[in-house]
Amino acid sequence: QTKVNVIYMNNIANKKRALKIINNISKIDIDGILDSGYIRDYLVTKKPTFFPKIRSTEKPDLACASLLEGKIIIMVENSPFVLITPTTLIEYFHVPEDYYQKTPNANMTRILRFLAFILTIITPAFYIAITTFNQEMIPNELLISLAIQQDGVPFPTAFEVVMMMTTFEILRECDIRIPSPMGAAVSIVGALVLGEAAVSAGIVSPIVIIVVAITSICGLLFSDIDFVNALRIWRFIFLFFATIAGMIGIVISLIFLIVKLSDVETDNVPYLEPFSPLKFNELKDAIIRFPINKLNKRASSLSKNRFKEG
Repeated sequence: QTKVNVIYMNNIANKKRALKIINNISKIDIDGILDSGYIRDYLVTKKPTFFPKIRSTEKPDLACASLLEGKIIIMVENSPFVLITPTTLIEYFHVPEDYYQKTPNANMTRILRFLAFILTIITPAFYIAITTFNQEMIPNELLISLAIQQDGVPFPTAFEVVMMMTTFEILRECDIRIPSPMGAAVSIVGALVLGEAAVSAGIVSPIVIIVVAITSICGLLFSDIDFVNALRIWRFIFLFFATIAGMIGIVISLIFLIVKLSDVETDNVPYLEPFSPLKFNELKDAIIRFPINKLNKRASSLSKNRFKEG
C-alpha cells in the first residue's frame, strides 16, 4: 500500500522499457515498501553481479539529468532516494558537478577517479604479489628497506594486509552508523591509534599501514554505497588470487573482472557501454568530457530521439 511513481520523458525515453518496469512493479506482493531499495531486487533478476545495476540517488539535479538522457526514474513515497535505470559502470565515475565546472577541471577530477578506482582494487594485491612472489620487480634499496620493516613481524604479509583492511572497514561502518559528530572522531582517532599501536607492537609493518591507507582513501572518492561494497568484495578477490599466484593471480583476477562486467546488462544496455561495444561518439562524455556544446547526442541505447535541443 505504498505509492510508487515511474517517471520518464515521453518523447525521449524508451516506452517499452518503461512499460516493462511498470509491469514488474505491479507484480510486487509485499506488506510494505519502506524505501526505494525494497523494490530494487524485483527489477533486477538476470545475471547478478556485485556492482549495482540500478543507481540510487537523492540529488535532484542528477535525477533530472537522467530523465533528459532518456533514463527512467522510480520514486517511492516517503523515501528521499530515487532509483535510476538503466545504469552503466562509467556513470559511477561521473558526478553532476562535472558539468558545472570548466572542461579541463572536470576532466582532471574524472581522471583522478579512474586512477583511484584502479588503486583501491589493486594496491593491496600488488603489494602482496611483489613482496611475496615477484621480488625481482622491486629495486634493491627498496627491497632491503621492506625486509628491515618486515623483520620481527610474526605474521605473513597477506595476513597483515587483510587484518588492517578489515579493521578499517569496521571503523568505516562505525563512522556510518553512529551520529556524525562522534563518527568522524571515532574513525580518525581509531585509525591513527590502532595503526600506530600495531606498528609499535610489531604486529604489522609500517609499509602495510601506508598500503591500506592509500587503498582506503582512494575508495572514499566514491559515494554510492552499493558501488563501494562492490569495490570491497573485488578488493578481497584480488587479494586472494595475489596471495596464491602473485602477479599472475592479479592478471587472472583482472581478466575475470572484465569478462564478468562485459557479460552484464541493465535493461538490455551493456554495463561497459560505451567501451564495450565501442561507440566513438559516446566517448565524448566517458573518461574525459568534451565541452557542453559538443555533447549534442543522447546514447543510442537509451533513446531514439538522439539529438538534444539547445
